[in-house]
Amino acid sequence: MSAAFADTFADPAVIRGLDGYWYSYGTSDPLREGEGKHHRLPIARSTDLVSWTYVGDAFGADNLPPYAAPGSLLWAPDVRYLDGRYVMYFTVTNTTSTPHEWDYSIGAATAPTPTGPWTHLSAPVVAPRPSGDSYWNTIDPAQFTDVDGRKYLYFGGFFGGLWVTELTPDGLHTVGQPAQVAIDNKFEGSYVVRRDGYYYLLASSANCCAGPTTGYSVLAGRATSPRGPFVDREGQPLLASRAGGTPVLDQNGNRWIGTGHHAQLTDLSGQDWMLYHAIDRADPFLDQPYGINERPMLLDRLDWIDGWPAVRAGAGPSERSEETPVTRGFVSLTDDLSGWRGAGWAIQDGYVRHTDKGALTARQAVGGDVRAETDLRLSGQSAGELAGQSIGQSAGLRIGGATVTVSGSGLTVTAGSARRTVALPGGATTWRNLAVTVKGRTITAEVSSSRLGDPQATVRLDSPVPLSGTFALVADGVADFDNVSVAKLAKPVTRPAPVPRTGKLVDADEFDGTDSAWQWVRQDPDARVEGGVLRWPVQGSDLVGTANTASVLLRDAPEGDYIAETKVTLDLGEDTVRNYQQAGLVAYVSDDDFARLSQVAIWNTRQVEYGRELSFAGRLSYGGNIVGPPARTTWLRLAHHVDPVSGEHEFRAGSSRDGKTWTWGGVWTFPKDTAPRIGLVAHGGAQPAVNAEFDYVRIYRSPGAASVNG
Repeated sequence: MSAAFADTFADPAVIRGLDGYWYSYGTSDPLREGEGKHHRLPIARSTDLVSWTYVGDAFGADNLPPYAAPGSLLWAPDVRYLDGRYVMYFTVTNTTSTPHEWDYSIGAATAPTPTGPWTHLSAPVVAPRPSGDSYWNTIDPAQFTDVDGRKYLYFGGFFGGLWVTELTPDGLHTVGQPAQVAIDNKFEGSYVVRRDGYYYLLASSANCCAGPTTGYSVLAGRATSPRGPFVDREGQPLLASRAGGTPVLDQNGNRWIGTGHHAQLTDLSGQDWMLYHAIDRADPFLDQPYGINERPMLLDRLDWIDGWPAVRAGAGPSERSEETPVTRGFVSLTDDLSGWRGAGWAIQDGYVRHTDKGALTARQAVGGDVRAETDLRLSGQSAGELAGQSIGQSAGLRIGGATVTVSGSGLTVTAGSARRTVALPGGATTWRNLAVTVKGRTITAEVSSSRLGDPQATVRLDSPVPLSGTFALVADGVADFDNVSVAKLAKPVTRPAPVPRTGKLVDADEFDGTDSAWQWVRQDPDARVEGGVLRWPVQGSDLVGTANTASVLLRDAPEGDYIAETKVTLDLGEDTVRNYQQAGLVAYVSDDDFARLSQVAIWNTRQVEYGRELSFAGRLSYGGNIVGPPARTTWLRLAHHVDPVSGEHEFRAGSSRDGKTWTWGGVWTFPKDTAPRIGLVAHGGAQPAVNAEFDYVRIYRSPGAASVNG
C-alpha cells in the first residue's frame, strides 16, 4: 500500500479524518532507499485505502517535545479523534529527565486536523520507568475509549511487558497506577478493540527487525474488562510464564515475512481490515545489509472466526489480493445536496447543517442488509446551553421505519412501538461517528469518536417494522452532518482457512530400540533410548551462530507433502531464567541453514519458538516466529509443502498442549535446490540439568498441506 510514496513505512497507524480522507502515520525512518533522511512520523493520505500519497511529516527537524533529548527518535504513533481534536501518541526514545540514552516514554501532541499543526504536550503522558540500571520499554502506545467514556492507554514491550493505564477525560494525562496485561519477553505493539462484549488485545511477538529471518507476527487475547485478564482461545493467560496468544497474522510462505505492528479499521460496508508492516524476504533492508529493515505498509481483510480475529480467515498476508475496502456508498452526501430533498438544510463550512426540525431524504431508497453512517454534531448552542446538554436536541438517521438519534440523553433506536436508549458519555457536542447496521430485521447502532473499534454506545433492536424504504438525515435543532454513506453490508467470512491435516502414516520411530534410520551430526553419547522414549540431556551448546557445537539427530524426509510430528516432555518449570534451554524438531540442510521448532525458555517465559537461520550477505541471520504456548509435554509438527510455482520447500509450524488441539503458526522456506531432512535437537544450556524425552517421531502424508499464500 505504501509503494507509491515509500519503500518503508513501519508501525502504521490509521484514522479516517473528518474531511473524509483516510490518514496513515508511520514510524520515523527514511521513506526511500538511498534517501538517508529520517522523516519524523511521516503522514500519508488516501481516499480509498489503496492509493496513498505522502502529505508531510508530523514534526520537522527542529520540532521535538520539550522533554526529549537532542537526537531522540519518535516511534510508533497512534492517532485518535478525542473531544474535538486529534491526539497523537508516540514513543520518545530518550528524554532529558535521566542521563540514560534509552529511557523510553510516551509523548503526545494535539492538532485541529489530521495533518496538524501538532502541538507537543509539555511533559510525557507516561514518563520513563526505571528498572535497575535500565528503563522498561515504555513504547508503542495505543489509546482506547470504553463504553463508559473512560479513556485508557496501552503501551509496553518485551522489556517490562504490556501495560494499561487510565487517562484523564481529555486523554492527555494518566490516572492512578498502570496494570500489567501481558507478560514481558513476548509482546509489543498492542492494540485494543471492543467487540460483542469482549475486549481484544492484539499484540506483536518476536523480533520485528531481523532482516531475512524476521518472524514477527500478531497474537490475540481477550477479556471482559479493558484491564484484563486477557486469555487466548484455549484460556491460557497472556500474563502466564507459558504465555498464551491466539495467532491473528502469520507469514505464510509467500513474499512477506515479519508481519506485525498493526492498526485496525472498518470500511463503509462494516468489513474490518488490518493495516500492518511486513518485510520482503528478497529485499529485507532499506539500504545496506543489516542496516534499517525495509518494512512497507500492507492492508488485508480481518475476519472474525468463532469470536477470534484472523487475517484472511487465517491465511495470512496476501501477495496478489484483488480485495479492496469499500470506501464509497451507493448513497452518499458530502458537499452536494443534489439527490436529496428537504427544507432548512444547507452546506456550510464543508458540512451539512440543519437549524430546525426536519428531515433530509435521499431520493434513492435503501433495502436489504446495509450499513449507514455519518459524522454528526449537535451544535449552535452557547456554553450555558451546552451545560444543559441539549436534552431536547437530537440528530441521526432514518432507515425505513426505524430512526436512530443521538441526543443529550443518549443513543436511541426507535422502530414502530419498539424503542431502546443507552447512555452516550460525553454527548455529541463535538463530532461523533454514528454507524447503523441493518441485517434482516435487526438494527444495530454504534457511536464512536474515532471509528476505530471502540464504540462508546451500542444499541441493538429487533424491529417490528420494515427496515427498507427511505433513507434520511433527521434533526431536531441545530445539527451538522458529514461523510454520509449507505453501503451494502459486508458478508462476513466465517470459515477458517485450511490448515495442514495428517493422512497416512508413512514413517515412524516409537523409540523402542529397533529403528536404524537415524544419522547423527556430532553424536551425543548421553542420548539413549530406554523405556520407550529417547531420553536426551539438554546440551550446553547451540546451533545458532558460527560455533555449531550442538548435536542433531536426523532422518531422511519423504518426497512431497508430509507432516513430521513429535511429542516432547521438557520440564523447564516456570518463571525462572533458564536461557535458552530447548528441545524439539528441526528441518535441517546444514548447521547454517535450518528451521528449528522447539519449546524453549526465553528469560522468564516458556514459549514455542520457530526459528530460522540462514546465510545472507556474507553473514548468518537468525530470527524466530512464535507458535502456541507450551506445556510440560508439548506436541510439535512441521508441515512440509512444495510450492508448485517456485519449487520452494515450505515448512509450517504447529504446536499443541494436548495432542488434539493444534495452533498453527508461520512458514519458513528453503530454496528448491535443497533437500531438508527432519530431525531432533535438545540444547541451549546444560544447567540446570534436564532431560528432553521424545516419545516418538511420526511422519504422515498431508493431503491438507496445500499452501495458503496468495
